[in-house]
Amino acid sequence: MTILDWMILPLRRYARFNGRARPREYWMFVLLVVLALVALSILETALGLAVTEQWVRTGPWGASAIYRTHGGPLTGLFALGILIPHLAVMVRRLHDTDRSGWWLLLGLLPLLGGLLLLIFFIIGGTRGPNRFGDDPVEVGEGAT
Repeated sequence: MTILDWMILPLRRYARFNGRARPREYWMFVLLVVLALVALSILETALGLAVTEQWVRTGPWGASAIYRTHGGPLTGLFALGILIPHLAVMVRRLHDTDRSGWWLLLGLLPLLGGLLLLIFFIIGGTRGPNRFGDDPVEVGEGAT
C-alpha cells in the first residue's frame, strides 16, 4: 500500500468501530488530518474566512498587540466530517492494544488522560488474536 492508501484507509472504514487498527493506519490518518488542517488554514486566510482576534496588552513597559487566528467555516466543516472516522480509528487502535474503546474517556482528564492515550496509540499492538479480532499484521491487512 502507498502512503496515501494508508492515510485514507480510516475514511474507507468510516464508522467501523470493531476490529483492530495498526499503528501505521492511525498515524498516517493523523498526518492526513494535520496536512488538511494546514491547507485549510492557508486557504481560509487567503479567502479572508479565518477569524482573527486582536487585543492589546498593557504592562509596565508599554503596550503590545496580540493576534490569534481561529479556524473558519471550512475548518469547522472538515472537523465535523472527520469526527466519526477519527473516533473509529482511535477505538480500533485501542482494540489493537487489547483495550476497550471506553478508554477514550481518559481524554477528559486534563493532562494525564491525554498523555496516557498518546502512549496507548504509540505502543505496538498485541501479537496474535485478541478479544477484538485477529492481528492485522498477521492477516496481512493493508498489504495489498
